[in-house]
Amino acid sequence: VQLVESGGGLVQPGGSLRLSCAASGFTFSMYNMRWYRQAPGKERELVASIVRSGDITNYADSVKGRFTISRDNAKNTVGLQMNSLKPEDSAMYYCQAFGITYWGKGTLVTVSS
Repeated sequence: VQLVESGGGLVQPGGSLRLSCAASGFTFSMYNMRWYRQAPGKERELVASIVRSGDITNYADSVKGRFTISRDNAKNTVGLQMNSLKPEDSAMYYCQAFGITYWGKGTLVTVSS
């Protein structure tokens, strides 16, 4: 199993970033996928999830209306479009296949002026 997150960086408040996660080593289309984040000194938080087909998504209240999760089962990727970013969105972001105990290295998002 391998999950490789990318797309993080430094962005000003109100800006946008698009994260991507490349999956391999398992049948990607058979798994619901999730994005988590963890800020320094805080517990890991579930940000967004998407079912196998991509038809149903769910979001944490803190990101609802600003973040959009998507997936491409043909390319084995899951994305997270983040708009109207706030300083409190700063964290390491991880993707996860629900039911598989594996964490990638994550990608760091820093929202600061």
